[in-house]
Amino acid sequence: MIKKTHPEDLELLGEKIKLGESKKLNFNIAHLFTDTPVEVPVFVERSKNPGPTLLITAGIHGDEVNGMEIVREVISHKLNIPNRGTIICLPIVNVFGFINKSRYFPDGRDLNREFPGSTDGSLASRFAHHFVKEILPVADLCMDFHTGGGERFNAAQIRIEKNNETVKELATIFNAPFTLYEPQIQGSYRDTCSKMNIPILLNESGKSLNLDKLICKEALDGIKRILSHLKMLDTNFEIPTVNKKSVFITENHWIRAEHSGFLHVKVNIHDYVTKDQKIATLSDPYGSPSHVVRAPNDGYIININESSMVYQGDAIFHISTKTE
Repeated sequence: MIKKTHPEDLELLGEKIKLGESKKLNFNIAHLFTDTPVEVPVFVERSKNPGPTLLITAGIHGDEVNGMEIVREVISHKLNIPNRGTIICLPIVNVFGFINKSRYFPDGRDLNREFPGSTDGSLASRFAHHFVKEILPVADLCMDFHTGGGERFNAAQIRIEKNNETVKELATIFNAPFTLYEPQIQGSYRDTCSKMNIPILLNESGKSLNLDKLICKEALDGIKRILSHLKMLDTNFEIPTVNKKSVFITENHWIRAEHSGFLHVKVNIHDYVTKDQKIATLSDPYGSPSHVVRAPNDGYIININESSMVYQGDAIFHISTKTE
């Protein structure tokens, strides 16, 4: 349970922000080759009523635009104006990657493997360091929005660490279709939050360079439920009803292509499949008989590779193997 309040002025990026104030700040630590500064907008909304500080981010990977769309809608719908406390939104953390439609920073690094960063490392590492030192410490709770990489479409899901009851409670309240217990990845934003004892919900929805309004709505509904739980949701908004509880997945694995060729998917995201069920076929371009892909176990389909052509060994489905 998040119980913190911050009645004092909020100090962020060299500015003091009083209760009841709104600010658009610029988290800028680097320039293009032309010496043009790269703006990373930071939107801060403080209620007149003290309360916790929620940090909402997207675009740590610059091509994961569906996460950015979720945070954009938070701002455009004015969900970020809290009934109490403070909401800080960074719709695009990795503006460099966004400009280039790339997952990576211009130095070729994955920003989500550079946390907590350093003062004398790569550009991505320096950026991560300044973020961790200048923005992250004010947060009482973080929500970070991602998508599947490449052509892989992720079912709407929250990823959390095991044995953290606070985070598990928050994931239950968010109520994405799936909640996955996933180990921390060294150098990730989520790992750094965990080490700083800041609860974080990592959302995965959709695939890179693609917008999906339906899956965005699922995430926005989860945000509203969290805000309501924290007593931060403005009274103009209704609390979304919960028609089906999140499925907590304790173990999962990837199904990989045994042959190269055209991928013909026979199931849908979120489907529950049974062992040996036909879930796809793989065929070459020359009319040879297709190879059938069957489910190795009963489970939920939580990721589908939407690429038309795959190589032998490519991940084509993500399937649950154990649930709570």
